[in-house]
Amino acid sequence: MTDPIPNAEITEAELPEEEIFRQRKDKLRRLREEEGYDPFINDHWDCGASLTSIREKYGNLTHEDECKDELSVAGRLMAVRRHGKAAFANLADESGDMQLYFQQNELGEERYTFFKKWLDTGDIIGVKGVPFRTQKGELSIKVNEFSLLSKSLRPLPEKWHGLKDTEIRYRKRYVDLIANPGVRDIFRGRAAVVRTFRRVLEDNGTLEVTTPILSTIAGGANARPFITHHNTLDIDMYLRIATELHLKRLIVGMFGRVYELGPIFRNEGMDPRHNPEFTTMEVYWAYASYRDMMKLAEDILVACADALGGRKIDYQGAEIDLTPPFKRATMADLVKEKTGVDFLSITDDEARRAAAERKIEVAANTSRFDILPLFFEEFAEDTLVQPTFVFGHPTVISPLAKRNKDNPDVTERFELFINGWEIANAFSELNDPIDQRERFMDQARRKEAGDEESHPFDEDFVNALEYGMPPTGGMGIGVDRTVMLLTNSRSIRDVLLFPTMKPL
Repeated sequence: MTDPIPNAEITEAELPEEEIFRQRKDKLRRLREEEGYDPFINDHWDCGASLTSIREKYGNLTHEDECKDELSVAGRLMAVRRHGKAAFANLADESGDMQLYFQQNELGEERYTFFKKWLDTGDIIGVKGVPFRTQKGELSIKVNEFSLLSKSLRPLPEKWHGLKDTEIRYRKRYVDLIANPGVRDIFRGRAAVVRTFRRVLEDNGTLEVTTPILSTIAGGANARPFITHHNTLDIDMYLRIATELHLKRLIVGMFGRVYELGPIFRNEGMDPRHNPEFTTMEVYWAYASYRDMMKLAEDILVACADALGGRKIDYQGAEIDLTPPFKRATMADLVKEKTGVDFLSITDDEARRAAAERKIEVAANTSRFDILPLFFEEFAEDTLVQPTFVFGHPTVISPLAKRNKDNPDVTERFELFINGWEIANAFSELNDPIDQRERFMDQARRKEAGDEESHPFDEDFVNALEYGMPPTGGMGIGVDRTVMLLTNSRSIRDVLLFPTMKPL
């Protein structure tokens, strides 16, 4: 038996998609009328094995071997090549693909004619047959029974070139997943990352909880919220921008270690690293500090890297080593290294002059601690390719973090940067209700002055702190960016099954 020459007789490739759609709808009508067969009434097919497991089991089968094991599989026809009384086809399932061999002598003229007349690429079929290897060495299944389980009315993307248009790929992810098996691998990798997050946290005695997505106050982060309206209560509500304040209420309520892994919504810009809806993991441990969170961050990311293949990764040509311990540096030291400006020793006036010299616009009364993070973002952030814990954040931009004992102008906080991206953000949590009230008041003044991303005043959260919250370490990790790094994905939309898109 010889392999076919890939000169498929399918002429649909030359037709517009809508004409193919019209012709296939007509074919479905005729199939029902002429054959009395409805491909959509089938509700079950006994799949004995995946195509990949068949490849593994029968990988040593030779052309001379005669195997009598009957296999039962199902999947999508990705290509059909007909040659008179025999045909080859490519069947794909979730795990992989395999060649099928249809022969009139084996199926009988009636069933073979049905195959030739009514089946198209994209159709879902069930197949029973025996494995064999062709003369050219291709492991295949010789079909002795098949059933059309679902009809594809629209054509698949052109076989040899696949689906490349990113706009179509994101809008029609279902087609992208059919045409590009590697995309399915990315989302299997994402699932492995999420499982690993949960495993590491639960191994550390951390309870998974669920907090509200809708709230009357959008707190816990500096971000613009989405606003909706609750008709029954006749009040505006917000989609959450963070889970922090609810989770810390649980620490007050005597849960020792809690975490939540789920969606966050921020009404902000979109680019390769930002989507309005994204996924984070936030964790809080009583009687811990931001230093404990550093160790936990390392444990989680190393475990995720191990789960996906190794700690040394190649991201878009950059070699990144996730082997712990990660580098540690203060924000002020990194800025001084890149610019020569020491924000811990200069005055506010000197900081404003340094900003003007570098064309960074700041208001006339801006303090050096407001300017320091601007310098960090402009001159240092993108250079942090290898994993780096950046700490020593100014108190004015960290309203929920505990002040540093030795320097109250900065906090016990870190951000973890990899490839120039913020991957994690952690604090020794502020548990002083008086200090927290004052910082919320400062944030309220900033909001009144026009800063739309300032924290709102959350009176109930301050009230919770007044009952007493133990020393607590908390951290948030961006799940999407972690998956991007570990799957070598260029855009956040590559790791979101259904990214936010502007309607056509």
